[in-house]
Amino acid sequence: MPNSWIAVGFSALLAATAAMASAQPGASRSSDAEGIWKARVPATPMKGEFDNFDPLGVAAGARIKADCSLNWTNPDDGKLYCFSSGTSLEYFLDRPQANIERARQGWRKLTAQQP
Repeated sequence: MPNSWIAVGFSALLAATAAMASAQPGASRSSDAEGIWKARVPATPMKGEFDNFDPLGVAAGARIKADCSLNWTNPDDGKLYCFSSGTSLEYFLDRPQANIERARQGWRKLTAQQP
């Protein structure tokens, strides 16, 4: 008998979750397939520093493209930085000014290598 109550409670929870999701404005079936941890890509393209490459990748000499769904705006100069992962963003925010300077140096090297 107790297991049947758990099953009934779980079914009710699933039904309530589905009802809440469909009642939210902007909810769509296509976003359900992406999972809850997928960041939403901005509808209008955003223009970040370093041609939207991840600043930590640029600092390391790599071109890692970011879609700007994870971004940070420098409060000092208003420049936008795009990140390829949450880990990259968190690490960057530990020392943003030092990481910006490292990325600028890496960007100069990367752009000098272009044919």
